[in-house]
Amino acid sequence: MSEDYYISDDFSPEFYIKLAQAGFISTTTPLRKEIYLLPEIQTQYALLDFKDLHISKKIKKLIKNENYQVTINQKLDELLFQIRNHHKDSWLSYEYKHLIKKLSTINHDNFKLISFEVSTLDNELISGEIGYIIGKTYTSLSGFFNRNFNNHGTLQLILLGKYLENNGFDFWNLGHTCPSYKLKLGAKVYKRDKFLERWIKSVNS
Repeated sequence: MSEDYYISDDFSPEFYIKLAQAGFISTTTPLRKEIYLLPEIQTQYALLDFKDLHISKKIKKLIKNENYQVTINQKLDELLFQIRNHHKDSWLSYEYKHLIKKLSTINHDNFKLISFEVSTLDNELISGEIGYIIGKTYTSLSGFFNRNFNNHGTLQLILLGKYLENNGFDFWNLGHTCPSYKLKLGAKVYKRDKFLERWIKSVNS
């Protein structure tokens, strides 16, 4: 496969799932006043094995204090709104959000979209992300954190990592190797061929 990026006007859940199962991570791009799906089969991937998950002293303290609550698939609409606002040039277009909403209602061919949410004890959403499960893998798509709450973006990542580990996932696909927080979490860089070896085995488990 000589190219990394492809383009399509097909925003159907079925097409998206087939792309995801094959190892593509799809975003969007504007072109000639239209929005298109932008599937990417990356040259490198950041994969995290849970034995390598790094938890700093600050995050351990936040976890111990328990001044938060975790929910899954409870605040998708609010989370999508916050992600869109958090990122200046977000690829989370109207078309993609509509697709995400459709995907959240189906459990198809070992694929499941999830939203992972961290809130205050007063139920204020302060960090979270969307991603998908295929087989024994989890892939991150996009997330946000409230900058008024120090380290709660990292807290969300650690809590998600522990959730995946405790539920028997093989690894966590963090996508691109940048930003640097992914490697600080403990992710390792895999070239495409080595990634696909692990990916195909785990998505078919």
